Amino acid sequence: MGIGITELLVILAIVALLFGTKKLRSIGGDLGTAIQSFRKAMTEADAPRGPPEDGDPALGAPRKDDEPKP
Repeated sequence: MGIGITELLVILAIVALLFGTKKLRSIGGDLGTAIQSFRKAMTEADAPRGPPEDGDPALGAPRKDDEPKP
């Protein structure tokens, strides 16, 4: 009990009539770019990282020029 080929073709025909082929091409291209960017970000997030740089405020490390105040 799922969507068959006939139902899928009817839905796609209605969507094509509503949006037009040019708009669908644009949406498809944008969606492809978004998926590609997401996959790239996921592979970069899984990549091993080196040691944190000194003074990286995002990691909470003090900067070299920060000295304790008397």
